[in-house]
Amino acid sequence: NAVVKSTKILLSRSNINKKDIECLAISGHSMAVVPLSKKGRLLRNCIPIWSDTRAKKQTENFFSKIDSSNWYQITGNGFSRECYAVFKIMWYRDEEPEMFNQIDKVIGTKDYINYKLTGRILTDNSYASGSGVYDLKRRIYKHEFISASGLSPELFPGIVSSHDVVGTILPEIAAEIGLPAGITVIAGGVDNACMALGAGVMREGKVYLSLGSSAWLAVSSQQPLINLNIKPFVFDHVIPGYYTSATSIFAAGSSLRWFKDEFCLPYAKSSVESGEDVYDLLVNDAMSSPIGANGLIFNPSLGGAPAAYPGRDVKGAFLGLELMHTKADLLRSVLEGIAMDLCLMYKRLEELNPLGEEVIIVGGGSKNSDWRQLFANIFNRTFVKISTDQDAASLGAAAIAAVGSGLWEGYEKIETVIRKVETVKPIGEAVEKYEQLLPVYSSVLGPLSEVGRLMAQN
Repeated sequence: NAVVKSTKILLSRSNINKKDIECLAISGHSMAVVPLSKKGRLLRNCIPIWSDTRAKKQTENFFSKIDSSNWYQITGNGFSRECYAVFKIMWYRDEEPEMFNQIDKVIGTKDYINYKLTGRILTDNSYASGSGVYDLKRRIYKHEFISASGLSPELFPGIVSSHDVVGTILPEIAAEIGLPAGITVIAGGVDNACMALGAGVMREGKVYLSLGSSAWLAVSSQQPLINLNIKPFVFDHVIPGYYTSATSIFAAGSSLRWFKDEFCLPYAKSSVESGEDVYDLLVNDAMSSPIGANGLIFNPSLGGAPAAYPGRDVKGAFLGLELMHTKADLLRSVLEGIAMDLCLMYKRLEELNPLGEEVIIVGGGSKNSDWRQLFANIFNRTFVKISTDQDAASLGAAAIAAVGSGLWEGYEKIETVIRKVETVKPIGEAVEKYEQLLPVYSSVLGPLSEVGRLMAQN
């Protein structure tokens, strides 16, 4: 319903002739589990999102049979293990048996839309690589892992390349969505791989930062970056022969949003009165606090800790609070904490693969120039804002459609579409201060993990 509505809005706003549309492809968020019956009926209106970790019992059961290190080295699945699709499907089986017994296939979000458009059930390599049962090197399902799950291999959809044709839009669907019948539907890809393509990250060592509710740093390479200590999460790239390997934090923009919603209500009123973006107002006030926020540190683990952390039980925290601290100090510490946490993730990724000197920044958090400068100073790297901004994943999907339909001969043409909007270089004095602060920030992760572990026992 959302796709139908948004497509009609897009058509009306763009003023293009819909008869000129030849093809489409979709970028979809990862590790989703949409259950369908044999007749293609949707069996659950609400499904666990990518970060859902309720399947702990199922995960423990699986790893009583499969060595976890070997599983990671084959799949590259470096998120919290419970997030991956196979464990969510096992949870369906154990917790909702009546619904589970009706399932014929479990597919991803964008694969469900493709099915509604064409009547065909398929997935692509990039999406399948988040299933928890995918062999990255061989680019096929690993039947040993499916067997250990106790699930039928028939539950998993067939795999095609991201730029393969799934079918054409069915006449009755075309009438509902407002598009001409017969438009070619291309398989598409998982969001972070589409975003990598739409950010122009399509060659060895190119890196981008996606700064949204969550945030990740991803690098393109011809070999998956597998490391048991750092545990990057790896997906098949939509570009054949490449992978996108990433480190992440779970609560980036959502940490700032949490602080705004809980403690900054007057800013919302000011935003309405002035017409300025509320986040620009927040960042502007944060900049009135000095580097280091007067000795205040914020850890943004409000949505859980990434695998690269020293412990899984860490919770977010303000450290060093004193009566002298102002709201501006707290705001600045939130911005700095998010950036320093991501800087540590960048350094872990850099241990595994040479990274380019520039970091492309995309996503909603890339809009504010002060925050971009703060990132450049903390990372001591040049940050580049590009024209695709938070629409990078959409552009990546469009490029997949263009290649799959034959409109483009190859993905290189996307580089003629992307423009550099701003290049932000680090400022020496600020870099020196953050180089002193970063080890202090890093030093609190171990104690926070231990405190979280002790609290989890009570």
